[in-house]
Amino acid sequence: MAETFLLDIAQRVVEKIAHLSMEELGLAFNVESDLRKLKETMSSIKAVLLDAERQQHQNEKLRLCMWKLRDIFYDAEDVVDDFKCEALRKQVVNHPNISFKVRFLASCSLPLSFSFKMGHKIKSINQRLNELATEWNNFNLGQGTDNRHVFHRETHSCVNSSDVIGRDVDKENIIDLLMKPSEDPNIPVIPIVGIGGLGKTTLTQLVYNDDRVTRCFPLKIWICVSDEFDLSRLLKLIIHSINKGEKCDNLTVEALQICLRSLLNDKKFLLVLDDVWNENRARWIELRDILGSMDYLCGSKIIVTTRSLKVAFIMSSIHPYELKGLPFEDCLTLFIKWAFNNEDERQYPNLMRIGKEIVQKCKGVPLAVRTLGSLLFLKTDESYWISIRDSEIWMLEQSENDILPVLKLSYNHLPSHLQRCLALLSLYKKDEIYYSDQVVYLWMANGLLEHPKQKQDWEDVGDQYLNELMSRCLIQMNQDYGDVFTFKMHDLIHDLALEVSQKECKIVNCQTKTIDENVRHLSFCDDKQINVAQVFTKLKKVRTVMVQEVSKESKAIHESLVSLCVSNFKYIRALCLQDSPLTALPYSIGALEHLRELDLTNCCNIKKLPSSFYKLRRLQSLRMRGVPLMQLPVSMETLIELRYLEITIKAKKLKGSRLRSWTSLQCLALVDCDNLECLSEEMKCLTELTHLILHGCTELSNRYHINGRLDWQEWLKKKRIPFDDLFN
Repeated sequence: MAETFLLDIAQRVVEKIAHLSMEELGLAFNVESDLRKLKETMSSIKAVLLDAERQQHQNEKLRLCMWKLRDIFYDAEDVVDDFKCEALRKQVVNHPNISFKVRFLASCSLPLSFSFKMGHKIKSINQRLNELATEWNNFNLGQGTDNRHVFHRETHSCVNSSDVIGRDVDKENIIDLLMKPSEDPNIPVIPIVGIGGLGKTTLTQLVYNDDRVTRCFPLKIWICVSDEFDLSRLLKLIIHSINKGEKCDNLTVEALQICLRSLLNDKKFLLVLDDVWNENRARWIELRDILGSMDYLCGSKIIVTTRSLKVAFIMSSIHPYELKGLPFEDCLTLFIKWAFNNEDERQYPNLMRIGKEIVQKCKGVPLAVRTLGSLLFLKTDESYWISIRDSEIWMLEQSENDILPVLKLSYNHLPSHLQRCLALLSLYKKDEIYYSDQVVYLWMANGLLEHPKQKQDWEDVGDQYLNELMSRCLIQMNQDYGDVFTFKMHDLIHDLALEVSQKECKIVNCQTKTIDENVRHLSFCDDKQINVAQVFTKLKKVRTVMVQEVSKESKAIHESLVSLCVSNFKYIRALCLQDSPLTALPYSIGALEHLRELDLTNCCNIKKLPSSFYKLRRLQSLRMRGVPLMQLPVSMETLIELRYLEITIKAKKLKGSRLRSWTSLQCLALVDCDNLECLSEEMKCLTELTHLILHGCTELSNRYHINGRLDWQEWLKKKRIPFDDLFN
């Protein structure tokens, strides 16, 4: 089901209103009371959104009302950002390091007009919220604790080993770990980690029922922990597992641990804690210490299954056993077992051919193989098999224990801000290699990051988000370069992101005829002809446009796309046009005053920027690697919020006057600047610059002995050459 992301949108907007400065509020007359009313209304709605999210699945009217609210909240965010844009324009006008000509151009504005427009917009939003208030209040929503993450699953220790395919090696590896002596002063814990559906529970069942394990551990206990890691509950479950007749439901924790001690009686035990989500270390230590006090030197062990590396590291001092996907041949064997009956596959060679392609979609995840195999059981219509092969997994009907609902538990367990960030990753193609810095700046451009805490940068917040998603196995590290890294996302997690974001994000290809007018993020992923005008007919509120694959031969399509972005998407935040055959950006691009990310990587036919470029004052990330500019244009002086710049310059020296105003710049990447002989003295003004990247800059690399990524501030401190000679 598509998500509204309403809680996080409300949180971000309320946060933005709270961070408006007095100077920004003073840009429009008599709006303080209306803004205060807007903030109060949104805060009161936000207070009951947790209850709304719980009830929406059983109440279609409530769900529709939440979609209406989403659109109003987005419009409110646009209005707040209008204040930021106007304040930035005034900063540019009064900036001492920007040339008079550029400041004069930026000063051509009508303050009264802005004030009138803002007053009207805020009143309009408040009126729309008032009109929706009666309907919203009728739902009788209440405040409550955030128990969206609480869910209860049941697993058991039984398994038919003949049904399990391809886990023999993993089974032996876990048994070896169980038999291996340990010097850990606490009870050794073996964590098994992986995404939902990989077979962690099944593998543990195989180990649990192995004769060698039974001989080694006279007492075996299986507990399905699920989301509720409560000490009293877990002690009761352990006691009941050992002795079902033990009456302990009303006992205190003290009485429970005494009861458990009498039952264990210094026995060597194997405890399985299946499906653990708890990331509260103190709760785990409470349970660990009670169990440890009963083990003495018996050699007991614990196996934990979890989807979170963080959980694994909290509970164990040994490296987690990260379960991998099954090889293709094992997946195919499993698929045949679920899709056919009694070797029927031999009668249907055509279905087997299609089946192999279906198995490829599952990328080694046994539950996905079982889900699709079950859909096809006893069905011999070839066209049906083809439809399953050609459908996205998230679009297929599934029951509670099938792959997408199981993976959705991982999504539900995320904080609301991470849910929205994960959803935005659906804009990228499957099997994409993601670059951490590009993803963080995309999130930043769309206002998805929480406001940084003291001594934090926005980039630090984004990196924290990525690390959190990685610890939950929703993304996987590909290569670490130090300050940046690349990562991958499993196809099934990508399917999950597509499912939850289907009314927020849209992948556009040649088969796309219409798009919901409330979609906010677009990605073009087709090298065939796309009717851009037809697709964009009703769209006005798009915030992201990413062009990943659009017929590179057709310059007209790209020109039409950019033209429509400018004319239709006044509040666009991110525009990515990598490898475009465009020969120039239109002058009208200056109208996109909310644009925060512009990616022109390898747009090698663009030779200069339009003179209106100075209007893009909100740009935070500008990538122009492979755009052969002769020099930094004067219009770039106004980019005072720029944090990341990647550029190719053909001149021998950077014009320093362009750099002086970039006091927010964190990273400067000079790429393929073949003629550049020295850095500019004005780089001393870049007080926030932390990283300098030189790539393909032969003259500079030879002079400064730099190639690649450099910690700029550290390098300056070391003064590897006399400081006065650095810029000459």
